Amino acid sequence: MYRFIETLCIEKGELKNVEYHNRRMNETRRFFWGDSPLLDVRNFVNPEEYEERTRCRLVYGYGIESVEYFPYTVRPVSSLKLIHDETIDYRFKWADRSVLDHLFVQREQADDVLIVRNGLLTDTSIANIALWNGREWHTPSFPLLNGTHRQRLLNEGLVTEYPIKAGRLADYTHIRLFNAMIEFGELELSVKNVLE
Repeated sequence: MYRFIETLCIEKGELKNVEYHNRRMNETRRFFWGDSPLLDVRNFVNPEEYEERTRCRLVYGYGIESVEYFPYTVRPVSSLKLIHDETIDYRFKWADRSVLDHLFVQREQADDVLIVRNGLLTDTSIANIALWNGREWHTPSFPLLNGTHRQRLLNEGLVTEYPIKAGRLADYTHIRLFNAMIEFGELELSVKNVLE
């Protein structure tokens, strides 16, 4: 049985990026169950009672299976370890994250991994990335997962897709990590802290 998740950010009683989450959830459901009726996360999530930043974990298959709420604090990341995996496929946000967890444990002394596939940068274990070249922010053209926050940043013109080769990190000065829970610019480090 296929099970997927949407991680939704609630803050000040409001759901963020709702339309992007709805689109991804319904596109995933349509891919696996072509006849699936459209669902709206707003019919299953109750954000009103959460003022502080809260992570809402919505598990779904053909229908919604569960909704849970957790307090959220951004975990500091000051270093990343490059990990190569040519076969990883995480284009859907599976409830089973074992493939990512397997790579995460290889981080050694770093705080997280930066996954390389076919010589190109993709994502960390929890976030999409963007790199600063002095003029603009580039986000990898081939991420493991097209995150909802990433898609919004692309639509707003704040980042540009670019195929970033792992061997060209020196073309950039800074790297930002972002996802549904982490704002763009909230987690940034020097590319010098990306370890081979």
